[in-house]
Amino acid sequence: MNIGFIGLGTMGAPMARRLVDAGHRVTVHNRTRAREEPLADHGALRAATPAEAAAGAELVVTMVADTPDVEEVVFGEHGVAGAIAAGALLVDMSTIAPGATRAFAERLSAAAGAAWLDAPVSGGSEGAVRGTLSIMVGGDAADLERARPALSVLGSTITHVGPTGAGQVAKAMNQVIIAGTYAAVAEGLVLGLKAGIDVEAAMAALAGGAAGSWGLVNRGPNVVRDEYPLGFRVRLHRKDLGIALDAARQLGVPLPLAALVEQWETGLITRGHGDEDVSAIGRVVREQAGLGGSQADEA
Repeated sequence: MNIGFIGLGTMGAPMARRLVDAGHRVTVHNRTRAREEPLADHGALRAATPAEAAAGAELVVTMVADTPDVEEVVFGEHGVAGAIAAGALLVDMSTIAPGATRAFAERLSAAAGAAWLDAPVSGGSEGAVRGTLSIMVGGDAADLERARPALSVLGSTITHVGPTGAGQVAKAMNQVIIAGTYAAVAEGLVLGLKAGIDVEAAMAALAGGAAGSWGLVNRGPNVVRDEYPLGFRVRLHRKDLGIALDAARQLGVPLPLAALVEQWETGLITRGHGDEDVSAIGRVVREQAGLGGSQADEA
């Protein structure tokens, strides 16, 4: 396929690389243009603007940070909407507000005659590198089949969850569950640390039982070591929780645990930990238990 790919951050860059490796003709664009260079060295073409990336593409993928960023790359000056072909397909893999997604899809259809899928992902940077992401897709089922040759390179689970905007609702659900999972993992592990038991051994035992989860296995060691190498940034997860909490308020759904974790993450961001992995929630629980903070906090 001829694919335009816009957004080469922690997730987008390895995703675009996988598409190149799979033999697709990929034209990349990123606001910070230097991030295009490794992809160009790997065989991608470079575009000076989102419009240039979209010109002639059958499929345009956007993977940017937030709702205003999607609006800018699609509808701003030199945006995708000014160049995408009628009948082409835009697949937004960012995590943005469901209501904005529905509005953007209608706007793109009216302006350019192009279709829209919302297809946010879960699985972290590891999943982006390995092509094992879980992809939650909202939009027309026939459009999903058109996009499947590209999406199958990026994810091992591709699920159509409903009409336009439904993918973003599913991603909001995902981020709420992650918030609770990471908080519970941190609390459980800190209990073991304070008790002085072999927590590494305990994690292995827990992973084989009802408490086993991706978060425990892949992020529990971060809490034990009090080190949080980047998988998915705290500040982006806090942004996603804001989307989920806004949707919950509109629907009359109380999310007290998600609201608590959002407060914890706001504190972490204020203290300079916004670009660490979201498992840095463990810092908060460790500190509340008297296990101390980071060197940066103590300085």
